[in-house]
Amino acid sequence: MAYIEFRGICKSYDGINQVLKNIDLTIEKGELVTLLGPSGCGKSTLLRSLAGLEDINSGQIILDGEDITDTPVQKRGIGMVFQQYSLFQNMNVEENIAFGLKIAKMDKAIIEKKVKAAIEMVDLSGKEKSYPSQLSGGQQQRVAIARAIVMEPKVLLLDEPLSAIDAKLRRELQEKIKKVQKELKITTIFVTHDQDEAMIMSDRIHLMNQGIIEQSGQPVQLYTHPVSKFSAEFIGHYNILTPEQLTNFFPEKRFPGNYYAIRPETFLLSSDPINDPSFMTFEAEVMDFISRGNVLRYTLKCKDVTFTSEVLFRSFALFDVGSVVHVGIEEHNLLMLND
Repeated sequence: MAYIEFRGICKSYDGINQVLKNIDLTIEKGELVTLLGPSGCGKSTLLRSLAGLEDINSGQIILDGEDITDTPVQKRGIGMVFQQYSLFQNMNVEENIAFGLKIAKMDKAIIEKKVKAAIEMVDLSGKEKSYPSQLSGGQQQRVAIARAIVMEPKVLLLDEPLSAIDAKLRRELQEKIKKVQKELKITTIFVTHDQDEAMIMSDRIHLMNQGIIEQSGQPVQLYTHPVSKFSAEFIGHYNILTPEQLTNFFPEKRFPGNYYAIRPETFLLSSDPINDPSFMTFEAEVMDFISRGNVLRYTLKCKDVTFTSEVLFRSFALFDVGSVVHVGIEEHNLLMLND
């Protein structure tokens, strides 16, 4: 039996706006899973229903073999960290982290030991007496995480906790959260709309779309094998082409289905003809290019079809706007989608 089970979860507001549509989902103990999807897809609502902060209309929520569907919030044994830090401004770091333990009337010596361990785990040693106003945003978020994990919850829920933090610090906190999660072996559910963040953080991703689970799997699986047009558009910056568009590239071939997905990095670009028989080839015009760190993203056009290709930024592989390049792709990189 899975550690967490959502069985037939339905949630609507005013009986009209159905946010969750018969969700069935299982999560194993010790996993770090991500609920990924655009705003309004239901990911935060599903998370909050597990925490007991949202009532569901129908279905069951099982945690460690126990039906907690109607269990009060405070008795579920769940820790939660939000985008807002929600720290007590009149309490220092130690006091903020110790607050829940004191409410539970735990022994003072045990509280001190647990708080010290939590502070060390989130790398805040030396900041014990600092107040929230004296901390950076990233430090405040680490206090919020420490305050949640010090209670030793059965499950840790993270609802877009890094979305208000700058990119460099965000990467550091992603690594810190992963490290803490693995050390504690705590079952963790992370909510984000950022596909790159989901790919970095997750053991498993559940991609949500309009109240349903569109696709589930390990990050590499979702990236390399999207099952639908929505999955391909949301993860991996795929080129989505119709069979009619593909015949502009390969007029001698026929393509069944409605849509095909092609990852930008699977195209081979060359100034010379490509003679490798494993590649299907065609010619295209360079319309534009931009640098994305160590990657160049080209916008190319073949007849009336525009698409993108990504290559490593190498000075000897640059193509000028207006030039014609030879393009190759292996047939197995044309992924036919379900819709």
